[in-house]
Amino acid sequence: MLGLPPRTISDVPLRTLLVIDVQQAFDDSAWGERNNPDAETHVGELLAVWRELGAPVVHVRHESASPAGLFRRGTTAFEFKPEARPFPGEVVLDKRVNSAFIGTDLHEHLRNTGADHVVIVGLTTDHCCSTTARMASNLGFETWFVSDATATHARAGFDAETMHRTALASLDGEFARVVTTAEAITRLHALARRPG
Repeated sequence: MLGLPPRTISDVPLRTLLVIDVQQAFDDSAWGERNNPDAETHVGELLAVWRELGAPVVHVRHESASPAGLFRRGTTAFEFKPEARPFPGEVVLDKRVNSAFIGTDLHEHLRNTGADHVVIVGLTTDHCCSTTARMASNLGFETWFVSDATATHARAGFDAETMHRTALASLDGEFARVVTTAEAITRLHALARRPG
């Protein structure tokens, strides 16, 4: 009906942005070749839009279980990269395995806030991001996986871009809808503008 204000993001199914492991440990040269050097920039763009619209954000951070691990609490490597630093009041969860749902209260948090959609960005495509996406889907969350806001490394003789693309291919249509940063932003804006 004309004259009604547009819906705010709180009036639509919540798309919670899950920012996974965007930590300085991934700057270590030991990881080797990496694809998509713009991933962190895209993460920052998505965070800016989610914050502007008041949409929910959850930051997930990996903590090494081993005292020799790269992601040791108390080290610079454990800290978030500048593009992904949480704002005051944003949820931060620490995990020790690949899935952001294991050993954390992520599932409970999402259910308690009424979320039924998650949008996954971060590092790395084929490990923690993929594992979290698969589990999110199995738990009943509609899942968007942002292809250009994720990245990975060369593994087992396969170059980084091949690892990234095959991980996306195995997720798309089965566990998640693979989208770009621009597509995710356009869709979120459309949801916020849609009349009630």
